[in-house]
Parts: sequence; structure tokens; C-alpha cells
Amino acid sequence: MRWSQALIPTVKETPAEAEAVSHKLMLRAGLIRKLMSGAYTYLPLGFKVLNKVQNIIREEMDSAGAQQLLMPAIQPPELWHKTGRYAQLGEDMIKYKDRTGKEFVLGPTHEEVITDIAKAEIHSYRDMPKILYQIQTKFRDEARPRFGVVRSKEFIMKDAYSFDANEEGLNKSYDKMFNAYCSIFKRCGLDFIVVNADPGVMGGKESAEFMVSTDAGEDIIGICECGFASSLPEEQTESAITCPKCKNKKVSLKRTMELGHVFKLGTKYTKALEANFLDKDGKAYPIIMGCYGIGVNRIIAAAIERHNDEKGIIWPKEISPYSVIIIPLKMTDPKIVEASEKIYKELKEKGISCLLDDRDVSAGVKFNDADLIGIPLQVVIGSNSIKNSSVELKQRGKDLKDEVKISEAVKCITSQI
Repeated sequence: MRWSQALIPTVKETPAEAEAVSHKLMLRAGLIRKLMSGAYTYLPLGFKVLNKVQNIIREEMDSAGAQQLLMPAIQPPELWHKTGRYAQLGEDMIKYKDRTGKEFVLGPTHEEVITDIAKAEIHSYRDMPKILYQIQTKFRDEARPRFGVVRSKEFIMKDAYSFDANEEGLNKSYDKMFNAYCSIFKRCGLDFIVVNADPGVMGGKESAEFMVSTDAGEDIIGICECGFASSLPEEQTESAITCPKCKNKKVSLKRTMELGHVFKLGTKYTKALEANFLDKDGKAYPIIMGCYGIGVNRIIAAAIERHNDEKGIIWPKEISPYSVIIIPLKMTDPKIVEASEKIYKELKEKGISCLLDDRDVSAGVKFNDADLIGIPLQVVIGSNSIKNSSVELKQRGKDLKDEVKISEAVKCITSQI
């Protein structure tokens, strides 16, 4: 992509509305724009990152044996009444009435809907195990949207659901999803913490959260030297805490952001919605469920929170919008332009995503914008390097620079990315 043809509206000053580092940089780097409180448009650069995160999620979920589907965002409230969660979610749930006066729900999550599918399609123990997932927009009437895409009224979630005939099967499905989550977050460049968590209104007897340490987080966790970690209620953070595992009183507190949550739901939803199966003896039992959610938008925010400096974003390689940015410093110099176009063409032919900054602006503007948007590898082509028939390769966020011959540039770029 040529910068002159792209929509990358970078901003020099920090927007007054932004609090968190990720929110500030997503606005300044032209990744998102606010439509209204709790709702954001992803501009092309941000959308490329979003797609890369979703592709990583799909690859790891598919590798773990899960199958993707897509359920409606509009849901009948009757299902929610049967499970009791209509009243539990209360004002957080967004509802509306159609022209006939019939009420509908904009889905904040899909346990009820997927259980209704299981009821219709899973009849025997032979039909299990099954793990189904989707990546879809969810809706919640957040009382206080904040930190940009971290807490919003409209957000993207990957939600998965497992169906098994017994506890042993549930444990296997749960472990598959747990391991898939570890792979997803590692590939997105995130050092995460797994904590024991309260299942809350989701239900079930066991759950774990995947957290990232950041000032933009709204959760407090306690971490013990023995490795035990747990979410803490606000009132508990003001007093001395003892580790429930080793009884150590030296528990450190960290502010964190939740990225994912896995639950062993058991039969809470299948009993309420009468989703049963027949065992090998022909007896009917409720299907045993697990539930596994990831906040897709939050992965982007967390990656920026963890990877930035005073100049801007430093993208982890796998989720960067482009792998390479080519920076010709003087567009009026035919030799600089020729070298830039040559490298750009060869990289594209090799299938390497690259951004060519072909704008006729100062070198300072180009360097500042390149650092702000955070593409991992910068190819700088200026008058001095051209005299030596070379270009400069610079890794974003590091003081590493290599001068390589133009004829060797693409080979060196390929080896670095």
C-alpha cells in the first residue's frame, strides 16, 4: 500500500478524551475514531490489526478441533427468562421492540442460543464431544464506557462452547481451549497471567481468567510467590491478604486487564433449556457444557499497552498492520524513488505486506509517523545511503541499524521478518 493512497490520519497532539495509553495511541495513529460513547469505527490500519488477531484466533481454535459458526446478534428474550439471566443482567442488557411490539435482545453473549442449537442437534453420546465457536459483535449497555475499545457498548468477542457427555470429556475440552488460549496470547505478543476466578452470572463450578498487567485494567489480582494468582474484590485490596494455597501473607497486588475467560459450566444451561442426550443405555441426561471467551478488541489494546514508547506503538510482528515500512526521505530525488519502488515491488511479489511512504513531506514527518504507527521494520532510503548504493534497515523500538546494499535489501528484509 502507498501511504498517499491510504487513509492513515495520524494526529500529533494527544486527544483530550483519551485516558489510557492504548486509547491515546489508537487515536493518534489513526487506528480508530469515536462515533459516540462506547462505539468506535476501525479505520483501515486498525482493521488490518483486527483481522490479524482474528486470524490467529481462528488458526489456534481450528487446530484445537473447534468448528466456527455464526449465530444471530438478535435473540429472543424467552431463552434468557428460562435461564434466569434476563433479570440477572438487568440494565446491562440492550433490548428493543420491533414494529409489532415484540421484544428482542441484542446479544451480550450466546450461551442460551448455542444451548438451543445443541438441544436441536445433539441427541446421543455419539454426537459428542463438540466445540463450536464464533467471532461476533456483542452489545452491553455499559454504565461507564472508558479506555477506548477496552470497555465499550459494542465490542467483538470470540466465544466458544464445548459439549460433552461426562466430566472427563469436559475436562479434556477445557484443557484444549486453555492451551489454545495460551498459544493465542503468546502469538499476539502478550505476557499473560492465569488467575482463579469467580464464575459469576455465567455459572459453573470452575473458571480461570487470562490477564495482562496494565494501568488501563479495571481488575486487581493477588499474586503469591508460590505461583497462585486470584482476582480480588475491591474491598479486599485494602487489607492484608493471605494466599489460600500456601498461607503466605506476602501477596503482591497488580492492576490487570482481562483478555479471556474459560468456564466449566456443567449443566446450568442445558438443564434450564432441556438440552438432553441419550447415553449408551438409552437414559437421558443433560449435556455437559464449557464456555470460553476472548475479548478480541482488548487484545489490540493490551498489545499497545505492553509495547510502546514515547514515540508511539511498537507492534508485535504477528499482529502488525504491515511487516515493513519503506521510507524514501526525498521524493524529488529520482535515485531514491527508483530504489524505493524496486524494493516495494519485490517485497509485494514475495507476498510481504509493506507500506511505502511516498508522501512529499519532510523526513521528520515521515520518521515521526513511522514510529507512531509502529511497523516493526523500517527501510530508510536517503541521499547518503544512495551514494553507497545501500539502504538502512531499522527495527522499531531498538537501536539496531543495518546498512545493506540495495541488491541485497529484499533478502535481508525477508530474513529479519
